[in-house]
Amino acid sequence: MTTQKRYFFNHIESCNMCGSPTATHQVLGKRLNGSQGKNPKEKIGIATTVVKCTDCGLIYSNPQPVPFDIQDHYGVPPESYWIESYFTTNDNYFKGEIERLRQLLDFKEGMKSLDIGAGLGKQMIALSKIGFETYGFEPSKQFYERALSKMGINPDRLKLGMIEEIDYPENHFDFISFGAVLEHLYDPSYSILKAMKWLKPNGIIHIEVPSSAWLIGKILNLFYKLKQTDYVSNLSPMHEPFHLYEFGVKSFQEHSKKYGYELALHEYYVCQTFMPKIADSILVPYMKWTNTGMQLCVWLRKK
Repeated sequence: MTTQKRYFFNHIESCNMCGSPTATHQVLGKRLNGSQGKNPKEKIGIATTVVKCTDCGLIYSNPQPVPFDIQDHYGVPPESYWIESYFTTNDNYFKGEIERLRQLLDFKEGMKSLDIGAGLGKQMIALSKIGFETYGFEPSKQFYERALSKMGINPDRLKLGMIEEIDYPENHFDFISFGAVLEHLYDPSYSILKAMKWLKPNGIIHIEVPSSAWLIGKILNLFYKLKQTDYVSNLSPMHEPFHLYEFGVKSFQEHSKKYGYELALHEYYVCQTFMPKIADSILVPYMKWTNTGMQLCVWLRKK
């Protein structure tokens, strides 16, 4: 049985990352509040307009759909996402990110980390194993409860709530992470700046987000265009996984200039292609070569 969701809609007047007026932005098309398939014109639903900032490449929905209750989006049992084995940890979890962090941050005893959108707390566990004093918060009540009951996260270290409701002391953490989180937040700029206040000088913020340059998205949009429809594949603002934004690296470059932090490093991850396996032998190396993979990862440093 499908749960009924209710929304109100916010009209966006300027780019959330670079501040340019939306009147100058490019309308890419529209997106249904459900799976569009090959023939979205034959489906019934609510559509939102998808727009791209012509200055920094940020892709977003306008108007932006906001659920009356955030738990309508994220209050689902973790078991509906993953099999039981997901509730275990291993030494490889977050390993690549830790290796990259060692290149950017001088590890010292007693360092503190914060995981924004901590989920089940697996990153907190991984960082605690290498000596961090770990903290986190999670907006989903279901995930928060599983983190405590199944993963053994200390309730004194994990809070329940959204970034707009949570607070920590200024200059408190050495490392803060938004892992597959920023694209879900209504105000990414505000969220980055709030996290910067919590971060110590020379501290690092790690962010992984969907890339606005993703090759497969462009291929799918071309497919829709050839079918003479104005639908696009970008985002999924009113259905899982409830993305509100796709980011270009220029979004972070412009934001960092405006607010005085450093974009220390950026890189792209290919991830899944969702295309026939026979095509992967061509698509995967091409996306690596052209930086058109699904995920953009940025590392920000507080000056």
